[in-house]
Parts: sequence; C-alpha cells; structure tokens
Amino acid sequence: MREFLVEITTTVPEGTAQDEVDRRRAAEAVRARELAAAGHLARLWRPVGELRSIGVWRAADEDELREKVLGTLPLRPWMTLAVTALEPHPNDPGRAEGTT
Repeated sequence: MREFLVEITTTVPEGTAQDEVDRRRAAEAVRARELAAAGHLARLWRPVGELRSIGVWRAADEDELREKVLGTLPLRPWMTLAVTALEPHPNDPGRAEGTT
C-alpha cells in the first residue's frame, strides 16, 4: 500500500442538530478504529488549538483512498481534504537498514 498525508478540516453545516453531530462523531470513532485495524489509518494528529486533523493513511492508490477509505467516514460529507502522496526519502531515519 502507498502512504498519503491527509489534512482534514471538518465543518458541521449550520442548523445541524446536535444529536446528529454526536451520532456521526461516535460512528467516526468506530470507523477510524476499523480502518486502523485494516492498515489504512497509520497515524492521526490534531494541531494544537485547531479543528482539523493531519494523518498518514494507506491505500493502493489515491482513488481507493478517496472512495473506499476516506469515503466511508461518517463525517466525510462535512470534510474538506488535502491529499498528498508520499514516497520514502533516502535520508529518512525511520527506514529499516538495508531497504531500498
């Protein structure tokens, strides 16, 4: 699987009932755990003081990422995404010895 850096900004539409927001957020947490268990969600951060997320996600390609991974998130209709495909850097200190 390829890795992608994904920046997610979620904006709840004006007039949305709080119970709908709560329901979707709870479902989002469940789905995120499922995607992590399946190897699609590697890491997820929230910048201090901001209502956005930055994560490392995995999928075969960007189409799969957008449609079959991120597209399954309950909050997806309220999300704006910035997706950047990543590739290993030769100087990455996290790379295992002897890999190319």
